[in-house]
Amino acid sequence: MKLTVLGGGGFRVPYVYQALLRDQGSPRIEEVWLQDADAGRLDAMAAVLARIAEGRPGAPKVFTTTDLDPAVEGADFVFAAVRVGGLAGRVCDERVALDLNVLGQETTGPGGLAFGLRTIPVMLDIARRVRDLAPSAYVINFTNPAGMITEAMQSVLGERVLGICDTPSGLGTRVAASLGLDPARIRLDYVGLNHLGWMRRILHDGVDVLPRLLADDDRLGALEEGVVFGREWLRDLGMIPNEYLYYYYFNREAVRSILDAPQTRGEFLAAQQAAFYERVAAASGDAAMELWRETVAARSASYMAEAKGAETGQALDDHAALDPVDEGYAGVALAVMAAISRNERAGMILNVRNGSTIAALPEDAVVEVPVTVDANGVHPLTVSPPDLHQTGLMQQVKAVERLTISAAVNGSRGDAVKAFALHPLVDSASLGRRLLDGYIDRIPEVASVFAASRP
Repeated sequence: MKLTVLGGGGFRVPYVYQALLRDQGSPRIEEVWLQDADAGRLDAMAAVLARIAEGRPGAPKVFTTTDLDPAVEGADFVFAAVRVGGLAGRVCDERVALDLNVLGQETTGPGGLAFGLRTIPVMLDIARRVRDLAPSAYVINFTNPAGMITEAMQSVLGERVLGICDTPSGLGTRVAASLGLDPARIRLDYVGLNHLGWMRRILHDGVDVLPRLLADDDRLGALEEGVVFGREWLRDLGMIPNEYLYYYYFNREAVRSILDAPQTRGEFLAAQQAAFYERVAAASGDAAMELWRETVAARSASYMAEAKGAETGQALDDHAALDPVDEGYAGVALAVMAAISRNERAGMILNVRNGSTIAALPEDAVVEVPVTVDANGVHPLTVSPPDLHQTGLMQQVKAVERLTISAAVNGSRGDAVKAFALHPLVDSASLGRRLLDGYIDRIPEVASVFAASRP
């Protein structure tokens, strides 16, 4: 089988390749095609993968290209991990909002809308190329904002596009470890959108162990979400929110912390990755591999630092031993491929078409819910209705996502202004317009969306 990775010069790629090497099933991936607009990044990742493959008979062959069509043609699976505008665009996503004292974050708030505006047209073009060149392929989308991008791509490819975020399943694994339980016997009751969901029950052999966790000061306090939200708020909610809900529940604190930091997350990553690609160009073999390991370790250790009482870019010693988030993405992605290609039925939490799963949202909306995956595709499971506060927030954010998709497709400034103005973390028509103007002025890829409609 052929796997195509779009954004193949990115940092997740070695995790994906390592997961493929561990896979002993049949059929398995024999070719990995890395596609990226930056040839230098491709060369760097190819060097790292070559080191990983050394001494591994039957390792998937790696091909690199800057051309989309040969990468996609005949693929069985396509991983999409594209960053339109690069990290420079992410820095602007953050700074335009922060300059107006609004949350500046990659996927949550106005930064996520700006990211979506410039990314959706590119991803729709990719979807059309996949439809024409690999009509049987499944697209596994990592590109952020994952829910919004997956929903846009489904307009071309239907339910052959699904989105992955490992945060919900990672939470279940960590809770099982904390309580000394077998994660294979855990079932998660989760409902929401991407980066906006809630773990309502954690069932072990049919028994909800969440109350046991919430009552345990030490275990709850040591949990990642206990650090982010605090034990008191988790007990007040009676559930465990996705960590990105920190930006809603503690919005003022988050904005203040990011503003007070010497750099944003995007600025930290831009400097770190520039140094990596410069150094790795002169390295090979073990040296290239060690550079990658050092870089991803620092990247993981400083993840969501502002939510954990540290400055952006500062390593969090008591969290540095956690598995890097990208390793979780690779594991979930491999499980999806195995379930579809080998009918190894599996349960997980994915971003998929809603159907009748959440009655309060449109049938064609993409939601993040428990599913089963097999050779016939992805099947969302029935979930109990969300609470009113969850429903209201999901409806508001989904309305904003759909306005953003419409603006990106149609070049509608009116829809874009409404998207920014109606976002719960903006909540101001005048501020929404200023945000859009700021992104148009500072990010060429956003400006191009509205070029035909500008005065």
